This record gives sequence, C-alpha cells and structure tokens, in this order.
Amino acid sequence: MKIPKYVVEVLSKIKDSGFEAYPVGGCVRDLLMDKTPKDWDITTSAKPAELLAIFPEAKYENTFGTVLLAFKDEAGLVMAVTEVTTFRSEQGYSDRRHPDEVIFETDIEKDLERRDFTINALALKFDHLPISDDHDYLSQRELDPGTWQIIDLFGGQKDIGKRVIRAVGEPSDRFREDALRMMRAIRFSAQLGFAIEDKTLRAIAKLAHTVRFVANERIRDELIKIISSPRPAEGILMLHKANLLKYILPELELGVGLAQNKHHKHTVFQHNVRSLQFCPSHDWRVRLATLLHDVGKPKSRKLVNDEITFYNHEYFGAKITEKIVHRLKFSNDDAIKVIGLVKNHMFYYNVDEVTAAAVRRLIVKVGKDNLKDLIDLRIGDRLGSDVAKAKPYKLRHLEYMFDMVQNDPVSVKMLKINGDTLMSELNIEPGPTIGCILDILLSDVLDDPALNNNDWLIARSLELSHLNLAELRTKAKQQIEEKRTAEDQSIKKKHWVK
Repeated sequence: MKIPKYVVEVLSKIKDSGFEAYPVGGCVRDLLMDKTPKDWDITTSAKPAELLAIFPEAKYENTFGTVLLAFKDEAGLVMAVTEVTTFRSEQGYSDRRHPDEVIFETDIEKDLERRDFTINALALKFDHLPISDDHDYLSQRELDPGTWQIIDLFGGQKDIGKRVIRAVGEPSDRFREDALRMMRAIRFSAQLGFAIEDKTLRAIAKLAHTVRFVANERIRDELIKIISSPRPAEGILMLHKANLLKYILPELELGVGLAQNKHHKHTVFQHNVRSLQFCPSHDWRVRLATLLHDVGKPKSRKLVNDEITFYNHEYFGAKITEKIVHRLKFSNDDAIKVIGLVKNHMFYYNVDEVTAAAVRRLIVKVGKDNLKDLIDLRIGDRLGSDVAKAKPYKLRHLEYMFDMVQNDPVSVKMLKINGDTLMSELNIEPGPTIGCILDILLSDVLDDPALNNNDWLIARSLELSHLNLAELRTKAKQQIEEKRTAEDQSIKKKHWVK
C-alpha cells in the first residue's frame, strides 16, 4: 500500500498531539482494491478546536466537525486538500438529508456505525508512519508490511471480495437518514461493477419516493457520476429497476414499453439506454445527450398510414431536455451543449445530395466544437438500433467534409469586413442594422466562400443598405428559414435513416 506524504504529515501531527487519527472511507476501499484514491478523508478523536490549534491555517466553516486542510507548493498553488472530521454519531434526519444533531464521539466504532455502506465503513490504523524530508506533498510513501491494519466492523472487506454493495446495519434506516444514499448505491455499483445486495436494493425500491427530499443539485451530481462511470447504461437501468428513475428523469420513463416503427425492434426507452451504452464519448454531456436524444418521441408519436412516425421528435426532445437540465440546475454552458446535441441529432447527410454549403451550415448550426460529439451521438444511436456499422461511409465522408471546410467562413467574425467597415462605408451609426447586414452577408458566404472578399461584401452591403431594419430582419429570417425548411423536409422523408 502507498499513501501520499501530505496524508502522512496530517496523521503524524494529530497523533503527536495525543489524538487518534485514521484514513477512512473510500480511500481505504480503493487501497484494498489496488486503486489510487482520488480523495483522502481522515477521522480523528480531536475536536475541531483542537484541530485548529494543531493546524492554524485550516478552515472550519460547518457544524459537522469537518476541518479542511489545503497543501500548497512553493508558488502558493494548492496541490491537495484533505478533510479531517471528528469521530461523530448523528441523530434525527427530519429533512431526509442532514442530521438534526451531531454528537462528537471518543471512539472510532461510533463513527463507522453512521456510514452508508460496508465497503466505505473501513479505517486504516498504523503502528508507525513512513516519514521523509522531501518537499513533494503528492509523492507516495510505501507502507511497511505489519505496520498497519484495517478496522472493519461490518464485513466491508468481505463485501469487496464478493463485489457487493451492502448498507451498514438496517438498509431502511440508512436511507431514511439520507435519501441520496440510494443514488450513491447505484453510482458505486456502476463505478465499481459491484452488485447491490438484495435487502439493500429492496429498501431502495421501497423508499425511492424519498429522493424527492434531496436537492436537485445533489441529484444532478450523482447522475453525472453514474453517466460518467464505466457502466452508464447499467446504472440507468438500475435506477429504473429501483424505482428511482421516475423521480429523477420521469421524461425518460415515458419511453418504457413504447414501441417504435418497423425500423426499430427496441422500445424507445430500451433504444435510449442502449445508445448510451454504445456512445464512444467519455464526455458526460455527450453521454447525457445520447441518453436523451429520443426523449421527445413519446410526445411526437403519431400513426400515419398505419405506420408509427416521430416527425420533429428532435425539437420536442430539445424542449424536454431544456426542462430537465434547468430542473437539475446544470450550468448554462452544459445545458446549451446537451440541448443543442439533442436538437441536432437528426441531421440528414447523403453523400450524393448534401453540398459543402450544407455542411458549412451544419457547422454554424451545431458549432465547430460540437462536431465530433454529434458524430459520437450518432454512433451510439446507430449501435443502439442494432445497426451493424458504427461509422458507415456516409459518416466517414461527413468527417472528411468537416475537415475540408473547416477553414471556410462559418461565423460573422470570419467575414473579411466587420461592423466598423460597414459604419465607414455606409455612413451609418452603430445599431441592429449592422448586425442584420452581417448576418445576411454570412448567409451568402456560406453558400459560396469565394464571395468572402472585401469588394463583393461592400458592394452587397450597399445593396442591403437601402432596406430598412424591418426589411433586413425579414430577409435574414427568410434566408435562414428557406435552408431550415429544406433540411426538415429531407429529414422527414428519410427520418429513419441513421
């Protein structure tokens, strides 16, 4: 086993001051699984005031006995942060999330009793610690055999060996204390590849409705971790099996049992989850968009000439996704990316029909930074439909076209003239008129990049300057709508083509 120097120093200073101190929880679990811990939590018999006396630079800004220690390099940059928490027990959870009362304890047994799962109710006890004089806080210290032991009161080591998630004590009690633990159980299952013990899973299914007491931000964070895990689809299916998904993503559950047309043998829900499973991206935002890409199908489903259709389901899906990401309080940037991928996932591309101009407009529509992500979503979509090839010739050719036009003007900023040029040449004041003219110029240049030269752009601007603002806005909108209508018609005609 190995342990970072800064953790050794914290433990040493606390023990030298006459208190007990142990690494505890997930870091011990990771060590036993031969993984490198991301975080190191320490539990101690020292009270917060006593810890602040030992570490004057520490911060204590809560009522739960947790003191934060930051370790900086010579330049003052924070290299690592660790949490040191006093042994404690907890009583009363009226909000189903936080204890009404925290009681500081004198022995570690009481502290381990309050933890969620057996695999996390583990502590590491040392007889002596490996010390060195170097200044690298992140360097690892080898633990000598026979100098440490695991404190395991609830069979956590056995459950690690059996690859099982099991609640400490009575599962219902643990989940009534903190409803978020139900999502954490499924997150650990998806991250570690562990099964959830039957009694623990039954308790989750029984108390699933209490997840409504958890703040949406906390639900969002656990959902991101599940989707980011090595087994995201298994995690979503487990949320469904445990009755949690209908409280977290009820929109997704509308696709359960909903048949699709003859080109899809899976239900809408099955297809969404399978698409997530096969999505090649490691970006959780792309994975989430892939999971939600057909979330609009239940709302758009119609029977036309005895055939099931889902025309415009991508637009329904984008609106539904917008509600989801806002409800779960995603950042604006993350929300925009996920919504945009869902909205544009039905892009139609046929080598013989789509021109370079259409590819440039697609780039404008989805953004250069999202092109690869859109391809990854499409790959998941295809494989989620049991299509043999993840990336057929059409997609490979589209990637080629992306590369071919990547230096072509696809934004107003890439035009050879700007607002200052227009004000000088047209003798007009700053205002919305300039923006409208630039938008129309870009629309023209998207069709023919050769037009992106100073002489032609100025001549075209002079033509447009005779229109008033309302007429300019109408013209700009017409040019956009004409292209969008053509795209929509292509998609509707071949809406099943992936």
